[in-house]
Amino acid sequence: QVQLVESGGGSVQAGGSLRLSCAASGYTYSSACMGWFRQAPGKEREGVATFYTGGKSTYYADSVKGRFTISQDNAKNTVYLQMNSLKPEDTAMYYCAAEVGGPWYACGARLYSPADFGYWGQGTQVTVSS
Repeated sequence: QVQLVESGGGSVQAGGSLRLSCAASGYTYSSACMGWFRQAPGKEREGVATFYTGGKSTYYADSVKGRFTISQDNAKNTVYLQMNSLKPEDTAMYYCAAEVGGPWYACGARLYSPADFGYWGQGTQVTVSS
């Protein structure tokens, strides 16, 4: 059974930093497209960053490039999202997602297609105040 468990959300002032974690289990971690998505009240879920756990490129939404970094600890089957220079518009529920078995080169396009991810965590709230 695939499980994704997020942690690390919270409240921070604009300009601050947070690091989100996503602990994954129940599948072959080294061959999955992993992603972070976010959803603010009244808005659609949007991609923040995706990458393939077996290596290759990392993909970021334009709104977070240069501020957010996605990384992983293979030994812990954990994906991280380091968020720096946070802005009030980054306020949202953040979700970790995984899609297992697809080709690595499809991971970039999945940044714009949350429906392509079959597994989701429960979400962790990030609130940035001005």
